[in-house]
This record gives sequence, C-alpha cells and structure tokens, in this order.
Amino acid sequence: MQIATWNVNSLSVRLPQVLDWLAANPVDVLGLQELKLTDDKFPHDAFAAAGYQAVSFGQKTYNGVALLARSAIADVVRANPHFEDEQARVIAGTIPSPAGDIRVVNCYFVNGQEPGSEKFAYKMRWLGGLEAYIKAELAAHPRLVLVGDFNVAPEDRDSYDPDGLRETIHHTTEERNHFQGLLALGLTDAYRMFEQPEKSYSWWDYRMLGFQKNRGLRIDHILVSEALKGSVSACMIDRVPRKNKQPSDHAPVVITLG
Repeated sequence: MQIATWNVNSLSVRLPQVLDWLAANPVDVLGLQELKLTDDKFPHDAFAAAGYQAVSFGQKTYNGVALLARSAIADVVRANPHFEDEQARVIAGTIPSPAGDIRVVNCYFVNGQEPGSEKFAYKMRWLGGLEAYIKAELAAHPRLVLVGDFNVAPEDRDSYDPDGLRETIHHTTEERNHFQGLLALGLTDAYRMFEQPEKSYSWWDYRMLGFQKNRGLRIDHILVSEALKGSVSACMIDRVPRKNKQPSDHAPVVITLG
C-alpha cells in the first residue's frame, strides 16, 4: 500500500499534472494541500475517472486540503475539533487496507511568515491545537498516518543553508520543538527511517533558480504511528514533477507500507 502527500499550490492550475502523476504513480491514497478552490469547484469527476474517490475541505483563494483514495473513505472529519480556525487546513479519513483500517490525517500547516509576527503566533497556537488533536486521534486510531506540508524543516540537514537560515521561519527552535512534540506522541518520521541522499528536499523557491541549484527545504512529511512503523518498507521524495512546466514548488512524498 502506498500513501502520498503533495502540496499542489493551486489544484485548478495543477490538475493535469496531478492526474498525470497518478497515472504514472497509482498510489492508494494521496493527500493534497493548498487547493486554492472551494468545494463546489473540486474536480470530483476527473478523479473518479482516474479511479479515485475524493473528499475535500476547500477555501477560496487560499489553503484547502483533500484526500484521494482508491477505496471508500470513511469517518471524514474536516477541521481540527480541538482548535477553532477559519482556515481550511485539516481533513482526516479512514481508509481500508488488507492489514486493517488506516486513519489518514492530512494537514496544510500554517506558514508563519516570520518569528515575532502575528502569523507566527497563530502558527504556534495552531500547532498546539494539532498536537491535542493527534493525541486524541492516536487513542482512537492506533494505525495512523499524518501527512502534509508541515512548513517545518525539522533538522539542519533538511535545509540547504542551515546556518544562514537559523532561527528564521521553518527553522526556529519553537517550530522544531512542535515537530518533536508530534514525534513524542508516538509518531515516526518515515523518511528518516531509511538512508537517504544528502541534500534531499521537497520544496524549492521559484526564484533565483532554487530548484536548479537545489536550494531547498524538506518541509513535506509523512509521520507514522508505532502500530504502522514496522510495516514501512520505503519512503521517497519524487522530484520529477518539480521539473514540469509551471510546476508546484513542492514535490510529492510517498510511503510504502508492506
């Protein structure tokens, strides 16, 4: 079974690329972030034709998350019940698998803009609310996967310039402590379960030849619960879509279970 996450930075713009990627990479579950469209504009028919059911939690112009699956998605929850929020950033659903149901929580984490800003303070509150939610979800669903654009580079090796960017957004001690807080709940960073190439990133700025120079960050993550950790056989970042014409600035991350 394969589960993937991808910030597509506007589904209306990137839909053909998502469909092409799914045709070449028929994952069982895909979490999408930054849809930038409302639910009434979500392309259910296009995904159904590709063999996927979809549930979405959209928002005009900004944010928005969705789950796609080759099988039925049950017990769908939109928004974090532990954090009052006007922004569409969290969607969860239960997906059947041969080894048992898997709870998939897909999130578009707050960017935060810069330390000391109101947006950064909102990010800290949002992350605290998420930890409370994931703790409750793990109690109810031991077989859990948390996917999404975390907007956090958890370690120095997850940044192209860890010294120059130290304590800037995505690199602050506060953000990294929240990431460690999620791990402390009983989750594991699937990508770091395996030996990976050095300077492996999932996001590159559109400006200043960011991708061409590999000036990137690893901010898209898949965390797995203790009950699933033993079944994780691979985790990789697929850089290929970042080479597309008019690509998302993020690349998909894919985990293989079993």
